[in-house]
Amino acid sequence: MTAEVLAGRYELRGLLGRGGMAEVRDAWDTRLHRNVAVKLLYPAQSGDAAARARFEDEARSAARLSHPNIVAIHDFGEHEDAPFIVMERLPGRTLADLIEQGPLPAARVRRMLDEVLAALAVAHAAGVLHRDIKPANILLTAMGDSVKVADFGIAKSGGSAHTATGTIVGTMCYLSPQRVTGAPASVSDDLYAVGVMGYEALLGRRAFPQDNPAALARAILDVPPPPLRMLGTDADPALSTVIDRAMSRDPRLRFGSAAQMRAALAGDPAALGADPVTVLTGPPQRPSTRVMAQPLPPSARYPTAPPTAPPTRARKYLLAVAAVLAFAVAALALALEPFSSPAPLETVSTSTSVPPRTTTAPPPTPLSTAPAPVVPAVEPPAPREGPKKGPPDKKGGPGNNGRGNGNGKPN
Repeated sequence: MTAEVLAGRYELRGLLGRGGMAEVRDAWDTRLHRNVAVKLLYPAQSGDAAARARFEDEARSAARLSHPNIVAIHDFGEHEDAPFIVMERLPGRTLADLIEQGPLPAARVRRMLDEVLAALAVAHAAGVLHRDIKPANILLTAMGDSVKVADFGIAKSGGSAHTATGTIVGTMCYLSPQRVTGAPASVSDDLYAVGVMGYEALLGRRAFPQDNPAALARAILDVPPPPLRMLGTDADPALSTVIDRAMSRDPRLRFGSAAQMRAALAGDPAALGADPVTVLTGPPQRPSTRVMAQPLPPSARYPTAPPTAPPTRARKYLLAVAAVLAFAVAALALALEPFSSPAPLETVSTSTSVPPRTTTAPPPTPLSTAPAPVVPAVEPPAPREGPKKGPPDKKGGPGNNGRGNGNGKPN
C-alpha cells in the first residue's frame, strides 16, 4: 500500500492523537530524513473560512516561538485544500502517561512545572496563549528528564471551550471558571491550568474527577478541590502554596505572570510572600472613626479569635481532682477553727476637710530669694517645786517648816 505523501515531502504514517479540530499523524521527512509530526485540520473544518484563518494565524504565532521546552514548528502548507503543520517529533510519551502510573515525586513535579512556566513565559511575551495546558500536551524528551510543551492553541477555536457541534471537549477539567463561563482566554487561565496539572501530578488523580459535563462545570465554578496543604502530600509548603494559589477561582488571587509564578516556585520571597488580600485591597490603611449604624456580628468583631477547643477527658479529670482537693482543704481549716472569726476592722477615716473651691483662683505668691526667717525655739518653763519637807522632829513636829530647826527646838 502506497503511503500518503503531503506536499511531495512528508510521508504520513500512524495516528498519534486527535483533537477538537485536527488530528496528529506520525510522518517522515523524505527531504531531511527525520521523523516529524504532522497536524492536519479535519475536512469538515477545512471548509470553514474562519477556522482556516485561525489555524493559519495560530500556526504562524507558534512558529515564532523558539525555546528548549517548546515543541518546534518546522513547516506549514496545504494538501488537497487541507492545511497542515509540521512539528518536532518526540518519542510520544506524555505527562499523562506518567500520572496514570501514580503520584510523582515532589521534586520532579517542581522541575516539570518550572520548565512549563519557562515555555509559557516566552510564549506570553510573544503574545501567544496556549489555551490548552494539560498533561497530554506536555511531552517527554527521549531521556525523560525534561518536558516540552506542545500545541500552543493551534487546534483551539478562539478560546472557546466547545467544538463546532457544541459538545464540551475532554480538556474542560483544566479550564478556569472564567473560561467555563465563556470569557476569552488570558495569561491567568494558562497559569490556572498549570496549577491544576501540578495538583494532579502530585496526587496521581484529577483535581476534578466528575465525568458528567454539567457536574464538572458546577464543580469548577462552585466546588474547588481541597488545598494541597490539607492533604498531607510530600510537597514542601512553597510548592503547595504555589499550586493552591494558581488554582484560585478569583483570577486576581493568582500570579500575575509565568515569570512571577516561576520565581515563587523557586522560593523567591518577593514572589512567594505576596499576600493575595493585599493584591485585592492594596496596602492596609488606617481606618477613620465612624459610628456604625448597626453593631458588627461576632464573626466580624473578632475575626482572628481562635476557636475554643473542647476540654479533653484527661483535663476534665484533673479539674475534678483539683475541685475535690480544694473542698477538702477548706473543710479541714473549718474543723480546726470552727468558732474563730477575724477581728472587726477598725474604720479609719482618711478624709480631710477641703475648703470650697472658689471660682477665682488666688493670685500666685511671688517667689522670693530671701532666706526664710529663723524662729527661735521656746523652751517650756520648768515645773515649780513645793516646800521641802524634812524628817519629823522628836516631838512629831515638821522639820524646816519655818518654825523649828529640825531638832525639835524653837529657833
